[in-house]
Amino acid sequence: MKATKDILDFPWMTEKSTAIRMATNQYVFKVKPNANKIEIKQAIEARFQVKVVAVNTLNVQGKVKRTRG
Repeated sequence: MKATKDILDFPWMTEKSTAIRMATNQYVFKVKPNANKIEIKQAIEARFQVKVVAVNTLNVQGKVKRTRG
């Protein structure tokens, strides 16, 4: 198993993630792109001593950078 620092980067604190946390008791983390759901679940359970029910992932594409000149 990989170390938790190799999987979890940091909690994602935005207005939307705070609303999700308050409404449904779900937490949002930024994780490494090569981590799978099983590794994410094990890392969160090891670091925070909680029982993870489900893991949802989302791959966010970067914005297109344009240069002029």
